[in-house]
Amino acid sequence: MGSILFLMLSVTTAILFHLFVFELSLWVIILIPFIAALVVFALFYALLKKFIQNRLHLIYKSIQTNQQIAPFKGSAIDKLISTVEIDVRNWKENKNKEITKLKDQEQFRREFLGNLAHELKTPVFAVQGYILTLIEGGIDDKQVNVQFLERASRATERIVTILEDLDQIAKLEVDTLKIELRSFEIINLIKEIIETLELKAKEKKVSLKFHNELSSIYVTADRNKIGQVLTNLINNAISYGKIDGEVVISAVPVDDLVTIEVKDNGIGIDAVHLPRLFERFYRVEKSRNRNEGGSGLGLAIVKHIVESHKQSINVRSSIGIGSTFSFCLKKSVISGPVSSRGIPLK
Repeated sequence: MGSILFLMLSVTTAILFHLFVFELSLWVIILIPFIAALVVFALFYALLKKFIQNRLHLIYKSIQTNQQIAPFKGSAIDKLISTVEIDVRNWKENKNKEITKLKDQEQFRREFLGNLAHELKTPVFAVQGYILTLIEGGIDDKQVNVQFLERASRATERIVTILEDLDQIAKLEVDTLKIELRSFEIINLIKEIIETLELKAKEKKVSLKFHNELSSIYVTADRNKIGQVLTNLINNAISYGKIDGEVVISAVPVDDLVTIEVKDNGIGIDAVHLPRLFERFYRVEKSRNRNEGGSGLGLAIVKHIVESHKQSINVRSSIGIGSTFSFCLKKSVISGPVSSRGIPLK
């Protein structure tokens, strides 16, 4: 627009000069203003583009993006502005996501610290109460001193369990907990875990069943860590199962993976709790879960161990029907006994 205005002004000036000063030919009256207008257009376009590029460079630098202004060189101003609008829109969306994420993390941090304080407060106060009672004279009462010391010991063991679980989660999160991958027989491991939990299942009047069609399945994983996963899942299924209910464990090979499921017909979990089920200290039924005596970290540890094996833990649940936890492990290429170092044994 500026060049057109300059062209009109130049033509008018040339005509006036032709009429009152010096006679010019028609082509001079038309050509000279046209060339001047083109020169002005090119000059001002280059200066304006350079000005915009310099300002955009400062803007991009101030918002700390990795994109440089160099790719804009050679682009038309309209394209340059359009590209910047897209980048700013994307930057705004990313920042909004970061802000949302930071708010969620801050909320999680507050809840975590509150839950941790609550979990530790009960056993610490219990130990404190027992010790004060003994100091104030209970130590001389033979019927009281041993009983209170045993209760204090159990409360201390609970504190140690919580701290050990927290330490394990911290190591899993920063990948400092060593995962020893080797081939082992998963069916034998499941049977071992079932045997160790049979007594608790009988006390809770819950039946443990292992459903498997194959006599032997070898997987590649950390045997001890997977044993911990199975123990936590089966133990939870027993704890929150109903009287005369059952817990069914299965291992099904599919292609190069083995899917392991722990299914119960207990109280079930409301769908609203499922997205946060694997958070540390997250309680579905706060009063009942705490009475079960767990550290509140079992499912969080399960999640980290399974993810350290490059797999994921899944859960399906319905209120009054039960819950099913499942995860996969890589099937081993070795189908036979192996040593502790994973070397096949003949």
